[in-house]
Amino acid sequence: MNENSQFIEYIYQNASMGVKSLTDLLKELNGKDNKIKSLIEEKLKEYENFVKESKALLKKYKIKPKEKSMMANLSAKMGMKMELIKDNSDSRIADMLIKGFTMGNLDIEKVIDRYEEDAKSDIIKLANKLLKFGEANIEQLKKYL
Repeated sequence: MNENSQFIEYIYQNASMGVKSLTDLLKELNGKDNKIKSLIEEKLKEYENFVKESKALLKKYKIKPKEKSMMANLSAKMGMKMELIKDNSDSRIADMLIKGFTMGNLDIEKVIDRYEEDAKSDIIKLANKLLKFGEANIEQLKKYL
């Protein structure tokens, strides 16, 4: 059961970090007329669905998730804030998001490879869905570059 715990916790943390990062990004863009905002709002809703789905699996398997450290969240928020101070254009935001989705995809691919033989099929299915979500987002964001 340890593999399942670590796998679903990773998915939950990944999705939660996506919600937190996109929420922070939208706060930073509040009052600005970036065209990319509607896409970010759409992706936020999708990440929220991943959080719900992963929470349901955590509950199903009676797993209490560990939350990401406050330092990790603060570090991500401050890094994004500094980047936006330098340049808050749609192309710069798209570039930041593409890098974030790429890093997330690389991580989820490693986790899938590590656990897919021993993990429950519903957890693997959700992980693959999260991976496809990241890949699709990268393609959607390219038009803003």
